[in-house]
Amino acid sequence: MTNRLGSGWGSRIDRGRALAFTFEGRRVAGHPGDTIASALAANGEWVLSRSFKYHRPRGILTMCGQDANTLVQIGEEPNVRADLRLASDGIAVTPQNVKGSLRRDRGQIIERFGRFLPVGFYYRTFFGPRRSSWLKLWEPMIRASAGLGTVSTDAAPRRYVKETRHCDVLVVGGGPAGLAAAIRAAEAGAGVILVEKEPELGGALTYARFAADAGLGARHLSALRDRALALPGVSVMTGATCNGRFADNWLPVISGDRLVRIRAAELVLATGAHEQPLVFRNNDLPGIMLSSAAQRLMRHYAVRPGQRAVVYAGDRDGYLAALDLDDAGVRIAAIVDPEIEDRDGLSEELARRGLPVMRGRTLTEAKAGPGGLHLQSVEVQDAAGTRKRLDCDLLVVAGGYTPGYQLALHAGARLASDDTGTRFSITDVPAHLHLAGAAAGLSDLDGVIASGEAAGLRAAAALGLTPAPEGAVPAACAWRRSAPVEPHPKGRDFVDFDEDLQVKDIENAVADGYRELELVKRYSTVGMGPSQGRHAALPTARIVARKTARSLAEVGITTSRPPFGPEKLGLLADTTPERYRHTALHPCHVQAGARMMPVGAWWRPFVYPGSEPPAEAILREIRAVREDVGMLDVSTLGKLELRGRDAAAFLDRIYTMAHAGQPVGRVRYCLALNEMGSILDDGVAFRMSEQHFYVTATTGAVDRLFAEMTLQKAIWGMQVDIQNVTAAFAAINLTGPKARAVLQGLAGDIDFSREAFGFLDGREGMLAGSPVRVMRIGFTGELSYEIHLPQSHAVGMWQALAAAGADLGLRPYGLEASRILRLEKGHIIIGQDTDALSTPDQLGMGWALSRKKPFYTGKAAVEARRALGETRQLCGFVLEGGNAAEVGESALVLHDGQPVGHVTSFGHSPSVGKWIGLAYAPPEQAVPGAQIRIKGFSGTEVSAAVVALPFYDPTNARQEI
Repeated sequence: MTNRLGSGWGSRIDRGRALAFTFEGRRVAGHPGDTIASALAANGEWVLSRSFKYHRPRGILTMCGQDANTLVQIGEEPNVRADLRLASDGIAVTPQNVKGSLRRDRGQIIERFGRFLPVGFYYRTFFGPRRSSWLKLWEPMIRASAGLGTVSTDAAPRRYVKETRHCDVLVVGGGPAGLAAAIRAAEAGAGVILVEKEPELGGALTYARFAADAGLGARHLSALRDRALALPGVSVMTGATCNGRFADNWLPVISGDRLVRIRAAELVLATGAHEQPLVFRNNDLPGIMLSSAAQRLMRHYAVRPGQRAVVYAGDRDGYLAALDLDDAGVRIAAIVDPEIEDRDGLSEELARRGLPVMRGRTLTEAKAGPGGLHLQSVEVQDAAGTRKRLDCDLLVVAGGYTPGYQLALHAGARLASDDTGTRFSITDVPAHLHLAGAAAGLSDLDGVIASGEAAGLRAAAALGLTPAPEGAVPAACAWRRSAPVEPHPKGRDFVDFDEDLQVKDIENAVADGYRELELVKRYSTVGMGPSQGRHAALPTARIVARKTARSLAEVGITTSRPPFGPEKLGLLADTTPERYRHTALHPCHVQAGARMMPVGAWWRPFVYPGSEPPAEAILREIRAVREDVGMLDVSTLGKLELRGRDAAAFLDRIYTMAHAGQPVGRVRYCLALNEMGSILDDGVAFRMSEQHFYVTATTGAVDRLFAEMTLQKAIWGMQVDIQNVTAAFAAINLTGPKARAVLQGLAGDIDFSREAFGFLDGREGMLAGSPVRVMRIGFTGELSYEIHLPQSHAVGMWQALAAAGADLGLRPYGLEASRILRLEKGHIIIGQDTDALSTPDQLGMGWALSRKKPFYTGKAAVEARRALGETRQLCGFVLEGGNAAEVGESALVLHDGQPVGHVTSFGHSPSVGKWIGLAYAPPEQAVPGAQIRIKGFSGTEVSAAVVALPFYDPTNARQEI
């Protein structure tokens, strides 16, 4: 391993053990703790990928996952950041975006045609008349080259884990500022979660140099890390990236295949700063890297980044990096400083070491060695235009910083700059968010730590745990300005490495009329690659400012949106195994051969096909209900108990019908509205005593209804107890002409005779050895009884009913038969035949609105909307002569070719012998005898006759037998 440094370097690697993997088929040796990129660099492999557009060789730039240069493929996983992913024994790593081999990429020929592919060429080429021939030529090539990496649709499933956590204070960033903030907040009594994207705490303290004394950072690191880890109130997450900030301090944190959703009362952002590359000719060559990248290679992984280096010292960190390189035995060809004067106080140390400094110089060009795969020399220029070539295989760039602003901007803050771009600050910081360290514009180590302590105390003070800290927040420091972004006459001065965009591309975008930064971004695609503009946003803004004669502050910076970094689709998808609720009768359905299906949160029988085709089985089930008797598991119905002296008065306010005068032992239909007069839910209320009601609700709305009842009870201050007993009771609907005979065949103390148990009566007693509540209701239109009983008795009751009805033709029926049965009677389903705007008048349910009650929820809105008039009405329709047009639910109702409504329910009725349905139509068309036009899914329009409801048994005689 030719580039390994000796002892004293490599804090993250275990030199006592070895590992090996392959890169493009070549064996690469490394140590545990190495990343893929560091192991490759240690073995002299500096080219990691090819650029997206021109297929130029690319190598290490940031060494912290903030660029796209190090994206590789590992097996079936694309876009792995090689500078972050730990190397492991036996993995096969391949480069991406390569045609042929990495060293001899055939795709680089496209660079020769670069002048024919200017910025925005696709807009000019593919948009406009008579461009189809061009599109046919280019589209296959563009599609073939689009994307990075290879996605396998056969990849083995992975287990993605999601969890939710809460804390008093979330600190993002485990560097000196973040550690100091966490310590202070925890010492004040706050529960703190500290999130750090690196595998260890410390941030820049683990690799950077802060003074001529190389041990200063290590001493601070030891003290801060020990204090933080000793505090019981601090929970540490390393190797975790906070990928966004959303409303009310909700932050997703990604750690491998785990997504942790954190809700924090206070948020401290100690997100550091992003070092910026320089723009000059061939600034993308392997061997050119940021100063922090070179230091990470040396300090973390004991990798010598080069043999002979030129260091561009746009700020003090360049000089400090040069000292580290000198300590590691890298020869320093020159330190290039754009300033004339020494502002860093390191001249004596540099002179003692004999390190040459070239002041007042800028970088103009980098040149590659044979094959164009690595840096060989750089060219510098003084103010007079005199140029000098410096031989080197490493160029370390300290070109300035921008604060880690992304999360703050997600929260609504703004990134501001002075006109020269030497000072950046995050302004308009919202409440419950605190900035610390480099994110607050600080660079001096003592100031960074002090700002972290202040931020931690401010967060604790906002929680009421400690008084607000006194004294001013540490003042921000100005980082030196980067070299001006001027175009090189020969080009290849890259602003955006991801998209291979040069200075002239941004200038041409402005020349094409795009003066605003957001438009330049979309026209040129600058900042839209994997790096999301971390290094391209600032130089792009400078170019736009220069070309439009505006200041950098006036131009601003492109909008920052989540996510901050890459996230796998598996983390975004709901990977939780489907967990459907089963009723107590589920084993009975399975044993009977039911075809089960999910309905909301429940697993329910769709049909009991037996040996028949499902369509024929559904018809058989419908006939059984119409001619004999059937039973349906309705245990999923919502069930509520209301007790108390105000129970009846409370129901009078919640529902539209009158319940105060409802007799004991009677059942009444319930219709609930919201404040805007739209239908919320329906069900029935069984008055079991003067102060006791048993109320049913629809399966999907019971939780919402229960929450609304609980809220209104508190607001109105009424004496009523409300319990959601849905899970406690099972329910069976027994329906059909022979239903009474089945019940009379069972032992019990309830008289089911017509005289003793009329329609809309309710009874409580014993049946077949089980305590039951029986209501004579049902929306099939037949003689029906709804039997509610404790879940533990459900299976026994189901079996008893089946045995008692065996000689009467009793059959269980499923959801599809139930759907058609209720459609034949014109009964609505909440959520299917209604939407958020549906009113009782639109559904023809004015009969359900009490005219005597002075108040019920939604009454005022109903009356106000009625005065405005309705624009639609639910009506019944029939299709004559079949359904060749393929009409179905959600098909459009048209008038003069324009949509005016839609079909809500539809199906073939064996009882009527026709295709029937419900649909919204204009009121003038929704009257019996009218015709409506429906566009089927085949694209054909058909006329349908509007008819009176119900379709079947219009006098409702069958439910009264």
